[in-house]
Amino acid sequence: MDEGHMNGMTGMSPPPMAAAGTSPTMAGGSMHNHPMMHMAFFWGNKGEILFPGWPGTSSGMYALALIFVFLLAFLVEFLSHSKLARKGSDSTAVGLVQTLVHTLRAGLAYMVMLAVMSFNGGVFLVAVAGHALGFLVYGTRIFKKPPPAPAGDKTSDISPMICA
Repeated sequence: MDEGHMNGMTGMSPPPMAAAGTSPTMAGGSMHNHPMMHMAFFWGNKGEILFPGWPGTSSGMYALALIFVFLLAFLVEFLSHSKLARKGSDSTAVGLVQTLVHTLRAGLAYMVMLAVMSFNGGVFLVAVAGHALGFLVYGTRIFKKPPPAPAGDKTSDISPMICA
């Protein structure tokens, strides 16, 4: 039995192997100049994040890319914890707005995920930091104003007679 029958491809042979030291794109005849994609975390500002050729080789553009990923992650947390519906609003309109916000949040979260898949350690750290700070600001009670106490509430230690 020949190799073609063993592979389930009657009459077809497997594709030729690339020569040692060449990439499959070079062996196929087309000379694409793609940088090697990392498959483990690496540190440095040389790599592509989200778009081909971005951020390039400039340290300033790498810093801009890190800020962009940080802001994306922060925005995902904002959208995750925002309450855009008002009491008494039309349920259809509220449902449509919630669907739009959810779709935007999912798309931005996927962009953050794709940026992290560049395996750049700096991108990973700023994505985690953006999510953490966004959750701290929007998901916890630390930066939220407490609701006003009802009139006549006896838990206040300030005398109602004091005027500011």
